[in-house]
Amino acid sequence: MRRDEVLEQCGSLPGAIEDYPFGEDVAVFKVGGRIFALVPLGADPATMSLKCDPALALELRARHPAIRPGYHLNKRHWNTIALDGSVDADELRELIDHSYQLVVAGLTRAVRDTLPR
Repeated sequence: MRRDEVLEQCGSLPGAIEDYPFGEDVAVFKVGGRIFALVPLGADPATMSLKCDPALALELRARHPAIRPGYHLNKRHWNTIALDGSVDADELRELIDHSYQLVVAGLTRAVRDTLPR
């Protein structure tokens, strides 16, 4: 997946908001006010950071050289992925959805109930 496809995928999730709290160089995607993806816009090669279950994060890092511990993030819960084509597009979509679902699951029921379905 290319960076523009990643941005489109993240923005298409129910209730996802694209924000720029760290400046115009990093697209931050939130749901219910909580971050589920960070996409640096100037990085070459393109990268993105996603929240991940800790056990799955370790497995993914062992399987894919392009997946590393989260850059400037909690390395137990975040992965940074190089968008160099080595991670299959379908798997990358699944990882975006996984990150989104982890964040949604951590929201209060009241906030979850306000999200579009």
